[in-house]
Amino acid sequence: MAKKNLVNLVFSTSKFEGTRATLSQTRTIIEGLGVSGVTTDDIITIVNLKRGWQFVITNDAPYVLAISNQINVLVAKNDSLEPGHVRAGNVMLDNTEYVPPVPEIARVAPAIRGILEAENKTFTERLLDLLLTMMCQQFYWDGNKRTAFLTINYLAIDAGVGLFNINESQLEAFNNLLATFYETGNGDDFNQRKFRD
Repeated sequence: MAKKNLVNLVFSTSKFEGTRATLSQTRTIIEGLGVSGVTTDDIITIVNLKRGWQFVITNDAPYVLAISNQINVLVAKNDSLEPGHVRAGNVMLDNTEYVPPVPEIARVAPAIRGILEAENKTFTERLLDLLLTMMCQQFYWDGNKRTAFLTINYLAIDAGVGLFNINESQLEAFNNLLATFYETGNGDDFNQRKFRD
């Protein structure tokens, strides 16, 4: 399913970065052909997301933090100060006053394990908690939304539960809920809101 929907997955994930490429232009870029009217930055973002999604789709190693690190290398290699490395300094987020704390590197992997092993939640709820935690805590210098989104899909594909996707029409609502989550730390609205095509 993920292989068949690669273009759509790359297209929708690229919208986290505000790319302006159309679905048709995204398909052309993924096929390795030239396209006019798309900025170099948008082309790089799309190509990097293609590589990230291909990694997620083809790799079947058990999940460990190194998987997310590799995803970050692929999707943020042209954006990040140190792609694939948990950040050791401060970052700022757009459209919010929230400033994520500098993560303690030794605590990142155990924190992720704790989320994934929570006994009182469904697997889907745990994946959503992981998504929100990775986005809110900003483990990496850049590419956190892309890395988080591909990470939960890596886990979802491995478990055979399907795919998580936020399409373009859902993105504004998702970003509004995410901004509220940054400020309050309350993810209940995500669990109650259904993002369906």
